[in-house]
Amino acid sequence: MIPGPALGGWLAAWAAHLKWGDVLVLAGALAACGFSAVALWQGGRPDKAIIKAGGRVFAEVDLNTARILEVPGPLGATRIEIQPGRARVAADPGPRQYCVRQGWLSSAGAVAICAPNQVSLALSGRRADYDSINY
Repeated sequence: MIPGPALGGWLAAWAAHLKWGDVLVLAGALAACGFSAVALWQGGRPDKAIIKAGGRVFAEVDLNTARILEVPGPLGATRIEIQPGRARVAADPGPRQYCVRQGWLSSAGAVAICAPNQVSLALSGRRADYDSINY
């Protein structure tokens, strides 16, 4: 580990080589990164929920009215709850409950997959958010 005074001396020596143009380029790069994160990684409002069972579309549900769907799978029924503008997997017979733990999905492009029961819930809309699969 670098001691405190040596670290301060190193920073001072490094900062002495910076020019105003360098500072402007770094500030511009940080501003561009912040702007792109805010502007590009916001998912739009979802229009509908697409529920698949066994790789096939089980239902496409509009997100305007509240309802509960029971989706059959190899391990049993998965219960999906729909509320205006959001959806979630409320219960699943799978052993680890990863899809249930994801909670409410509320942006377009969000996905909850119950792999052992072969059931998935995806929200779609005009502007999809980036998720870890797309990234």
